[in-house]
Amino acid sequence: MSVKYPKSLHPIFLKLINHNIKPIIVGGYIRDSLLNQESQDIDIELYNIDSLEYVEKILEEFGSVNSVGKSFGICKLKYRDLELDFSLPRTDSKIASGHQGFQIQVDTSLNFIQASSRRDFTINAMGYDIKAKKLLDPFHGIEDLNKKHLKAVDLKKFDEDPLRVLRAIMFSARFEFSLESSLFIKCKSMMQANVLKELAQERIFQEIKKILLQSKKTSHGFLLLKHLDGFIFFNEFILLSEEKYFDILKSLDIFKQYYFTENEDTNITVMFALLCSKFTITTQKSFLNKLTKNKKMINTIEKLTQTQLRLEDLHNYDIYKLATKVDISLYCVYLYALYHNNKKREIDNLVDKAKRLGVFHKKAEPFIKGRELLGFSLQPSALFSKILNNTYEAQMHEKIKNREEALIWIQNYLSLKDTFLEHNQD
Repeated sequence: MSVKYPKSLHPIFLKLINHNIKPIIVGGYIRDSLLNQESQDIDIELYNIDSLEYVEKILEEFGSVNSVGKSFGICKLKYRDLELDFSLPRTDSKIASGHQGFQIQVDTSLNFIQASSRRDFTINAMGYDIKAKKLLDPFHGIEDLNKKHLKAVDLKKFDEDPLRVLRAIMFSARFEFSLESSLFIKCKSMMQANVLKELAQERIFQEIKKILLQSKKTSHGFLLLKHLDGFIFFNEFILLSEEKYFDILKSLDIFKQYYFTENEDTNITVMFALLCSKFTITTQKSFLNKLTKNKKMINTIEKLTQTQLRLEDLHNYDIYKLATKVDISLYCVYLYALYHNNKKREIDNLVDKAKRLGVFHKKAEPFIKGRELLGFSLQPSALFSKILNNTYEAQMHEKIKNREEALIWIQNYLSLKDTFLEHNQD
C-alpha cells in the first residue's frame, strides 16, 4: 500500500538515502494520509545512522535546522510550507509521575517494530519506508482504521502517560472512532485514579482545545469524557443536571455546525463560554482555572456568559450599552448556539441594529474625551469622570448627536451645577 507525500521532499529523501540513511515517515502523517486528510506536520524517523550532527549537516542545504530537541534525538526543519521533524529511534522509561516523567534515550540499534512499540495507539504506530516504498504496520493499525477502533499499542504501558487518556478522547471524537473495550476500561481506571492531576495545566488545555476544535461532533468527546468518569477531575459538571449538560453539548454541536469560523481564538473562546454557560460564577472560575491562565480569554468568557440581555423589544440605548460590556459580534454567535437557533429572529434583529448603529464590533466612540474637558478649566477628578460618564450616557440615549451638541450639553451641565451650588450657598 502506497502513502502519498509531497513530491518536494524527494531531494531530501534522495540525499539521505545516498548517505546510506533509511528515512521512514511515521506517526500521524501516515494515519491522516490513509484517512485522506491533509497534514503539514511530517515526522521522519532515520535508521542506519547514529549521529544527529551528521544528519543536521546533510539537511542544512534545505533550510534552517532547529536543534531544540537535540537531547531527545530530534531536529526540526522548516521546508517551504512544511514542518519536518527528523528523529533517531529512541526508548522512554517511566521515572516520575506526569506526562514529562520519562527518561528518553536514543537507541540506534532499534528496528522499526521496536521503536514504534513506544507509541500510544496502533493507528499512530505505522510507518512508510521511502526507499522500499512499503507501508510498515506491525500493530495492525490499518485494520483498526477500517474498523473505526482506537486500540492501544501496549495496554500494560498505556497508563504510564496520563495525557494518553485525553488523547484517547480526542482521537475518538476527531475520527468518530469507538474505544476498544480493554482500552475503554483502562482509560476509565485512569480517570478514577484522577491521573489528570499529574498533568500541567497547559497540557490539559491543549488536549481539551483539540477535542473542541478537531471533533466532527463536539458532543462525542464530552460524552466520552463523562462515560470515562472524567468528571472526577472536572467536578464542576457534577453539579449540573443531566438536562443542563446535554443542553451544553447541543450548543457546542450547533456552534460547530453553523458558526465555526476560520479564527481559532474566536472558536475556542466561544466554545469555552458555551461549556461554562450553565455554571455559577464560582464553578466557572474553578473550571477555567484548571485550564488556563490566559486572563484576556477568561475575561472575554466571563463577559459572554454573565452579560444578560432581554432580546425582545430592544431599544437603541440597550444596544449602545451592550457594546460597552461585550463585543456584540462575538456575543451574537454565542447566543445563536446557546439558544440552539431558537431565538434566531431576535438575534438577527440585534445584529442588524448593532451594525446600523456602528457598534457591532466595538462600542460607540465618545463625542467628548477627557482632554476636551480641560477647555472648561476642569482638572482630572471625580467630577471630571462623572461629566464624561454622564455625557456618554446622554450620547447613548441619543440626547446629543455630535461633538458640538456634546460641548453645549457639558456647558449647560456645568451652568446648572454652578446655579445649584450658588442657591445652596444662599
